[in-house]
Amino acid sequence: MNQPRLQMLGVSKIYPSVVANAGVNLTVMPGEIHAVLGENGAGKSTLMKIIYGVVKPDEGQVMWEGKQVHINSPHDARKLGIGMVFQHFALFETLTVAENIALAMDEKISPAELAPRIRKVSEQYGLPLDPQRLVHSMSVGERQRVEIVRCLLQSPRLLIMDEPTSVLTPDAVLKLFESLRRLASEGVSILYISHKLDEIQSLCDKATVLRGGRVSGTANPKQESAKSLAELMIGRELPVCVHRPRAPGDVLLSLDKLNVQSDDPFGTRLKDISLALRSGEIVGIAGISGNGQQELLKAISGERQLAAREGAVTLFQRDVGALNAAQRRQLGLGFVPEERLGRGAVPDLSLADNALLTGYLPAANTGMVGNGLIRRGAVRAFARKVIERFNVKCGGEQSAAASLSGGNLQKFIVGREIALAPKVMIFAQPTWGVDIGAAMQIRQAIIDMRDQGVAVLVLSEELDELFMMSDRIAVLADGRLSNAVPAAGTSINQIGVWMSGDFDHQGAEHVAA
Repeated sequence: MNQPRLQMLGVSKIYPSVVANAGVNLTVMPGEIHAVLGENGAGKSTLMKIIYGVVKPDEGQVMWEGKQVHINSPHDARKLGIGMVFQHFALFETLTVAENIALAMDEKISPAELAPRIRKVSEQYGLPLDPQRLVHSMSVGERQRVEIVRCLLQSPRLLIMDEPTSVLTPDAVLKLFESLRRLASEGVSILYISHKLDEIQSLCDKATVLRGGRVSGTANPKQESAKSLAELMIGRELPVCVHRPRAPGDVLLSLDKLNVQSDDPFGTRLKDISLALRSGEIVGIAGISGNGQQELLKAISGERQLAAREGAVTLFQRDVGALNAAQRRQLGLGFVPEERLGRGAVPDLSLADNALLTGYLPAANTGMVGNGLIRRGAVRAFARKVIERFNVKCGGEQSAAASLSGGNLQKFIVGREIALAPKVMIFAQPTWGVDIGAAMQIRQAIIDMRDQGVAVLVLSEELDELFMMSDRIAVLADGRLSNAVPAAGTSINQIGVWMSGDFDHQGAEHVAA
């Protein structure tokens, strides 16, 4: 137990447009829960991928239990006893949970044989899964459970977790932490990446801080405040959000008695949902992933067009239930989906071309298209403006979306939609995987939109985030929406009760007004 399980000595990785890691030293002991902190693009994920054999270092040594090793593939890593939960999911959407996990196992085992083990481990760790469910039908939070359970089934000796709780519920996080502490007590080493500093303080024994690909310091998280950790991470004073009360204006978006059956057999039916969203206000919707968020977002965005019997979506006093997503955008609706790669951005396209995907409409008034022709100069200029305003770390507007870290891609997608200046804006998990400094910047940008008269709807599993930004808060549980109440007049505990579906507690109504 006195010998380091993992040592990285002078590890460097340089790409054509960025230095990802430069001379990094890292030591992880058996049974230690070790945090790796840093801003988006600081080199954390690259370092973890080197350990897991996805990326090969240009320089330096990797030592495993006192011996130098060359980890050339994830298979090599798993043979040593290294497991990794990725920030970006590596799942086949057309396969079931059991089929996906079976593909990742080094032992030859059929999905049918694996199913009972999946059920047992997922329940043991408080991350319930149906092994027969198709992955494409699952929410982001549910897919995160698949990644975690898949890794735990391999009984790792070093467990790497890259933003494992970004879309988990508070209860699921607490259960996961209990499991991680138990694993650590049994000698398992854990490398933990998270932008949630309260988690780092609660869980981790030691923290190594990266800045610009280099180690800028180490700390004992339990002896630091969230503020001091944040400032150590970003190298400056932590920004704060300014949210001042203001009177809302006219109703710009309304939902009237939505009763929508999910297209997914495992999905959640929306039940009699009504909501009025006014200009100059932010309404936050809390809820555990898989309680109807996907169905609600599709109904609002136009991905799911509605029949008259399914209720009404009204935008600027016009019934838009039969309009598709592009037609609703043309009227002034903006939308940031929770899935970055695939729905928020096309991985292989450049940032400039990804800007064009939603900026080509005349309503956006970006000048990207004229007389039916793409104006490449305007497209590139728009993308550069977003990159600069939101401090997106990349090689420029021609960088492929897939080349960015998760947090930097999220900043670009949010920035792109804000720069299109919609009149009604829908955000799903706006700061998922974003470092604390950038998260505060995004939240302030959302508040600034509201101050300019935009009607904003935010769906998030971060309750602190919702209370920081929202004028009113509602809860989505089992396809039903609670009353939207003033954020200043309720509490996180009250919202937690509603998240269980108990909307009657303390007089809340079943249907929002």
